[in-house]
Amino acid sequence: MKTRITELFGIEHPIIQGGMHHVGYAELASAVSNAGGLGIITGLTQGSPENLAREIAKCREMTDKPFGVNLTFLPAFTAPPYPEYIRAIIEGGVRIVETAGRNPEAYLPAMKQAGIKVIHKCTSVRHSLKAERIGCDAVSVDGFECGGHPGEDDIPNMILLPRAAEELSVPFVASGGIGNAAQFVAALALGADGINMGTRFIATKEAPVHQNVKDALIAASELDTRLIMRPLRNTERVLANAAVDKVLEIEREAGSSVGIDDIKDLVSGVYPKILQGGEMDAGAWSCGMVAGLIHDVPTCKDLIDGLMSEAESLIRGRLASVL
Repeated sequence: MKTRITELFGIEHPIIQGGMHHVGYAELASAVSNAGGLGIITGLTQGSPENLAREIAKCREMTDKPFGVNLTFLPAFTAPPYPEYIRAIIEGGVRIVETAGRNPEAYLPAMKQAGIKVIHKCTSVRHSLKAERIGCDAVSVDGFECGGHPGEDDIPNMILLPRAAEELSVPFVASGGIGNAAQFVAALALGADGINMGTRFIATKEAPVHQNVKDALIAASELDTRLIMRPLRNTERVLANAAVDKVLEIEREAGSSVGIDDIKDLVSGVYPKILQGGEMDAGAWSCGMVAGLIHDVPTCKDLIDGLMSEAESLIRGRLASVL
């Protein structure tokens, strides 16, 4: 399958594994890339530019296919040493970067000069247009169904994607709540040039997370995510558990006076305990509504091959048959 995204990134299938905190390591990124998609190492998860350089080198040993690095830009008062992270990316020969969070404009010249293609993650059409204006090569349009931070507009992909198609000139991928071939085909029909999957790739054999996490995804339905930190306007979609119930209770009781310090112990620094330690009630962790569509734990190759094969069957069979 050829789309503007496969052409831009030099990949076989228009499927991107989004950057995920404490999931995006070389093991997963290389497996996705070897299967014909675009694997992504999560930069800040590595802890330092030096560790990122080592993770890039490790991934380079595991695949000869294109892979990228995610850089999430945080508020200035907590900003990591981004120029050093970017230097590690450039020196590691990585030519694709997924940016997220705050506006990446200040860091684009250095990446562009190195020949890096940038895809920025956006949760609205207006932010997607801004990403296009500042020179991003592509956009990942993130609907309200997504795990992690869906923004504050609450627009699902059935509306957001065709709106993005009306406005954008650069290629874009559909992100948020996507995990099967029917959704992939629908995303293409709605104007996207490919898809970005996060939560679905956690439930793969190569994902470097505890089996308890994968089991929790299989057990969950589409009703089992919650939205936390809405009063702080930093909304996050997470999988329901005891810690999340506690966060919501604190938010209800505190009302408009709730602050991040009230819930910090339940949302900050908990990912290693959950994703690597398997302590499923240790805190809140990002999870998309797509959990309701996850029923197995395949290899990345089996997942991508199956998705592409079924997508072709849907396009050539069911859709063609109704004409």
